[in-house]
Amino acid sequence: QVQLVESGGGSVQAGGSLRLSCVASQYIVGGACMGWFRQTPGKEREGVALLVTGSGATSYADSVKGRFTISRDSAKNSLNLQMSSLKPEDTAMYYCAATRMLYFGNCRLDLTYDYWGQGTQVTVSS
Repeated sequence: QVQLVESGGGSVQAGGSLRLSCVASQYIVGGACMGWFRQTPGKEREGVALLVTGSGATSYADSVKGRFTISRDSAKNSLNLQMSSLKPEDTAMYYCAATRMLYFGNCRLDLTYDYWGQGTQVTVSS
């Protein structure tokens, strides 16, 4: 099965930057959805940024637009999230995920994401 491993989390002051990386053990075929999600205790899981593997189209939560950038390096089987101008409310456990089924652009948070990483903690202090 596909395994995803995140890295790059840590502690940073407000206004700082972090780059998260997710490496997949196998190639994720075009048409699948991949994305970054975040969650804090007692809060519903939030989709931060989504990417359509086949086309490269991206979408972002309103709360991170203009500050976060999602990208994929197909050759390295990696998914990245560049985060800048970080705010305390960005503090969360961040996960990368991918679908097994092919949705061909119809990527949403409520799809069945079959593959998940273990998460990497991001803490932003003010």
